[in-house]
Amino acid sequence: MRQVETDVVVLGVGSGGEYAARRLARAGLDVVAVEARLVGGECPFWGCTPSKLMIHAAREGRTASSAARRIREATHDWHDDGHTEPMESAGVRIVRGHGRLDGPGRVRVETDEGSVLVTGRRGVLLNTGTSPAVPPVAGLAGTPYWTNREVFGVEEAPGSLAVLGAGNIGCELAQAFGRLGSRVTLLESAERILAPEEPEASEVVARVLRQEGIDVRTRTDVERVSHDGTCFELTTGSGAVRAEHLLVATGRRPHLDDVGLETVGLDPTASTVEVDEHCRAAERLWAVGDVTGHGAYTHMSLYQARIAVHDLLEEDGPTAEYHAVSRVTFTDPEVAGVGLTEAQARERGLAVVVGTAEVDSSPRGWIDEASGVVKVVADAGSGVVVGASVVAPYGGEVVGLLSTAVHARLTVPTLRGMHFAYPTFHRVVERALRDTGL
Repeated sequence: MRQVETDVVVLGVGSGGEYAARRLARAGLDVVAVEARLVGGECPFWGCTPSKLMIHAAREGRTASSAARRIREATHDWHDDGHTEPMESAGVRIVRGHGRLDGPGRVRVETDEGSVLVTGRRGVLLNTGTSPAVPPVAGLAGTPYWTNREVFGVEEAPGSLAVLGAGNIGCELAQAFGRLGSRVTLLESAERILAPEEPEASEVVARVLRQEGIDVRTRTDVERVSHDGTCFELTTGSGAVRAEHLLVATGRRPHLDDVGLETVGLDPTASTVEVDEHCRAAERLWAVGDVTGHGAYTHMSLYQARIAVHDLLEEDGPTAEYHAVSRVTFTDPEVAGVGLTEAQARERGLAVVVGTAEVDSSPRGWIDEASGVVKVVADAGSGVVVGASVVAPYGGEVVGLLSTAVHARLTVPTLRGMHFAYPTFHRVVERALRDTGL
């Protein structure tokens, strides 16, 4: 077995791992990055970038083939030179293969040329990410279904599409394919779509999707899936659904089942890796990104990577806080949130007040004939904003003000003392703040 010594081993090179490897190398450390798939991870190849290109094409009335051309361009036809070359220029050595922890500071990598044991004098940064979670539905495993890994290679929109799962990925792509010309059926087992978001947000998006011709079915369990060579058939409690193609969008599964957590004293059956405020997980082990359970978002991975880099460099730096995590679903209108929902705040025992306002109650909302709602959740005693939700055109941008408020623990009266540019969607925030009564 070949043995390699370095300062830091980065195991899994998604967004956070890529950022950390480059920063550490530029700071003068010797860094080895281990990756079994494409360097750069889910976001640029099968997630954020291709999905937004498809959504943009659908919104602009373009074709699936035009979206596919831009996706191939953005992903360099699913080649990672655009990520590896800057890393190697910074001094990072890349080892391709399946890596597994082999005790504190050590990673054993199975490569095409054999096993390599890489030892990090300072330690290991874990960033192994997630893959699509596929439910154990009878018959599904033997069919040519799509996940986000396959769907972005599609050249033509199918005549009909069934989407299993109405979370953010399912809702985004159901709407996109509907606009690209497919007849779409969206199936969700929960009581409502976008179940982690505020009920008001789910209601707006479900209404818009139905207005656009999408068959939205909630409280619907799929019992069996079959494929006859040309068509899928999904058996549900309310009847059969037939479609040319099936997209499975039922969540994500962390890559933790074969990374050797037991070799560093952690539970190998855990669904996430618990980290402290410096993103330390165990002796000589840091973890960032999806596997930590603080949000499967690129911005979370980058945020944690910055914190871990400071700690690995033994520098004073910020510690991680998770009370103001923001999120965006890129439907039209966009659904954005930050901090706690009303239900989460009440579950934590907070006495809360809420304020809501419809987007079309504002001049800009009326002008644009926009659907949406803004909801603010505040602590009743202190007036501090603990969470907020925005459903609006450019909702991911509008929520920025409220993200700042939650992060800085600002009060509703402080925000109400601001001026809000006229006529903007931000003025709906002012109306929602006023509705709290604080």
